[in-house]
Amino acid sequence: MDSPQHPDNDAAWERKTLEKLVFAALDEQRARRRWGIAFKALGFIYLLVVLVAVVDWGSGTEQQQRHTAMINLNGVIQARGEANAEDLVAALNSAFEEKHVAGIILRINSPGGSPVQAGIINDEIVRLRGKFPDKPLYAVVEDMCASGGYYVAAAADNIYVNKASIVGSIGVLMDGFGFTGTMDKLGVERRLLTAGENKGFLDPFSPQAAQQKEHAQLLLNDIHRQFIDVVKTGRGKRLKETPDMFSGLMWTGAQSIQLGLADAYGSVDSVARDVIKAEKVLDYSVKENIAERFAKRLGASTVAGFWKGLSESALGSRLY
Repeated sequence: MDSPQHPDNDAAWERKTLEKLVFAALDEQRARRRWGIAFKALGFIYLLVVLVAVVDWGSGTEQQQRHTAMINLNGVIQARGEANAEDLVAALNSAFEEKHVAGIILRINSPGGSPVQAGIINDEIVRLRGKFPDKPLYAVVEDMCASGGYYVAAAADNIYVNKASIVGSIGVLMDGFGFTGTMDKLGVERRLLTAGENKGFLDPFSPQAAQQKEHAQLLLNDIHRQFIDVVKTGRGKRLKETPDMFSGLMWTGAQSIQLGLADAYGSVDSVARDVIKAEKVLDYSVKENIAERFAKRLGASTVAGFWKGLSESALGSRLY
């Protein structure tokens, strides 16, 4: 027969159980606190690394000394791209207005792009050179300075190239697709309603009208003439014009010097050192902000480019 449990033993057992529960809860709270501190520390370290990576920590002391300002023109020249007129104009103004800048180098590596964007940049260079006549601007070509890239470069005091650079492509194109044959094979009917007989100008899903094609060619010819005038004005008597100079052909850096499309061989460092005589080079290019860099890393730029491609008309001319 079991002996009855003593009340004091019950109380002791309950007290010990309660103590274990309390200590377990305290241990759990401490563990959560430790993990919380660890995660906060990791988050702080991550943000610090990001800031170091994306923020321009350039020394203000360097900018207070005589130096060469460099501005990058990289990639396709377009309103929403890295090489857009808004950013380049802002960088050019900063460089020209900085009193410690001895000269500006526009480093170009571009296949061309929008004639409007290129024209805005060219016009601003011409304006700033007139406003600051003692502050030269030189274009330094790396891999490529074609079409819209050359449209911009033509405004520089001098153009420096590598012997293997690709220079030229002074022409304009307007491209698109015609899907009428494919639609006929698939049995797809195009239903286009317009108010204005030319509102469906060069619609890719309709047969090409000779009158509209002729008008498009007039547009291209007009923009091409503007391009040629800019080159002739910028290069002046240095240009050794040939029958195919404005045909859209491209040349090597060595050939471009012979044709007067460029002036001499040079790099950013050599032009800063030997021409501007200010060996210290500081980058005045407009940098992307943190949000833009994160968006690109997350692929937002790819999505934006996709929708931009869908929304843009095939009628947009390009200096390619």
